[in-house]
Amino acid sequence: MNSAHPSQVDLQAIAKEMMLEHGFEPEFPPQVPQQLAQLKAHPPQAAAGPNVRDLRNLLWSSIDNDTSRDLDQIEVAERLPNGDIKVLVGIADVDAFVPKNSPIDQHAAKETTTVYTGVRIFPLLPEELSTGASSLLENVDRMSVVIEYVTGSDGNVKSSDVYRAIVRNKAQLTYNAVGGWLENQNAAPPKVAASADLQAQLKLQDEAAQSLKKQRYQHGALNLDTSELQPVFLDQQIVDVTNQNKNRATDLIEDFMIAANGVVARMLEKVSSLRRIVKTPERWDRIVQLASTHGEKLPPSPDSKALNDFLLKRKAADPDHFADLSLALIKLIGPGEYVLERPGDPEQGHFGLAVQDYTHSTAPNRRFPDIVTQRLIKAMLAGQSAPYSDDELQAIATNCTVKGDAARKVERAMSKRLAAVAMSHKISQTFDAVVTGVTPKGTFVRVLQPPVDGMLTQGQHGVDVGDKLRVKLTRTDVRQGYVDFVRA
Repeated sequence: MNSAHPSQVDLQAIAKEMMLEHGFEPEFPPQVPQQLAQLKAHPPQAAAGPNVRDLRNLLWSSIDNDTSRDLDQIEVAERLPNGDIKVLVGIADVDAFVPKNSPIDQHAAKETTTVYTGVRIFPLLPEELSTGASSLLENVDRMSVVIEYVTGSDGNVKSSDVYRAIVRNKAQLTYNAVGGWLENQNAAPPKVAASADLQAQLKLQDEAAQSLKKQRYQHGALNLDTSELQPVFLDQQIVDVTNQNKNRATDLIEDFMIAANGVVARMLEKVSSLRRIVKTPERWDRIVQLASTHGEKLPPSPDSKALNDFLLKRKAADPDHFADLSLALIKLIGPGEYVLERPGDPEQGHFGLAVQDYTHSTAPNRRFPDIVTQRLIKAMLAGQSAPYSDDELQAIATNCTVKGDAARKVERAMSKRLAAVAMSHKISQTFDAVVTGVTPKGTFVRVLQPPVDGMLTQGQHGVDVGDKLRVKLTRTDVRQGYVDFVRA
């Protein structure tokens, strides 16, 4: 049964309610339009100078989601004479448009992140900036902070540099189109097909990314399925949900950004800065137990390399349920957090990425910590004093962690409601499912197709995480985000 017809439920209104409930301010304050008007009248000029290189001649391109216009980064690579590959990642100079303590900055400091709810985006910055003036859109000159590094065939970063530059995105591309082409699953997208140089450029970038990834996995970076639920619309109505799966193009950007963030973290070692960390799991014993149910033995002490070896085996042995194993491990490892790191402080590292030096610097249109880090970089390059005190950075780190957790709760809550809409016309149908949680609140299952989570309200006795079941859908409640099953 359905508690309410999906068309009678205003999902955008619910999304706004969720934002308010979790401490966000979904609308911009009145001072923001005033600042935007001033920016429009006196926009920052993109110009090369003594400390700003002109790199507009390079074959820069961006790869992002099909609908994204808040473009934070562009990339280009060059084969060096010795066979190494030089990678340049251009990051949008958001700080040029959003001075510290300006109204837009103050709002961004409170919100800390763009929140994606599937039916509405709540942007960190006004869209006139994030999808316009400060976005690295195709065929426009933009100011940027360039993170450059050289990687060998072994994936080790041999040298690096960070500097300011004026850049021009020559090709705005998408994950789905480029990923399918790199994997030889489909033809090259039109912009790529039309340029032999762009084809060679993307293949070179892919080669560099693959070596970076291989090196990270050798050091224990975790190969987890972190796909996101996306609504499928027909005539402006949600008719289904699907996973936004990773592919060769999403991996390319992920690997480039992880390396770039490492470069920035090492650059800032001599000043106080923000770090993004994932602590060593406290519930390692449960991870060991979970591995044993699959016939694998993990060491008694946390070991990311051993854990990733187990993950790679499971992905090969049972790809259909790898997402569920990933979900369980992500919950056991715990979320990341932002911390202040002062010069000389012990490095806390990022367990999931198997790196010691990590910060967020590559998405300033979408994340406030990246704007803060960009200001630290620019101050260091200019030989100026730090723009933030330790106390300010500590407060920012705490708020960004709290709001990041709140954003995940909003996005999860809305994913449940999107799933309820998509499943509302499938009452009494049966599905293959896997048990994902057994808690005092109930037993939870995930349907494999479409990828939807729900509660098992009957037949749950004696089942445990990882058990495979046939389930029948009995009820959806879009307002509450409930999807209920019974054992078939």
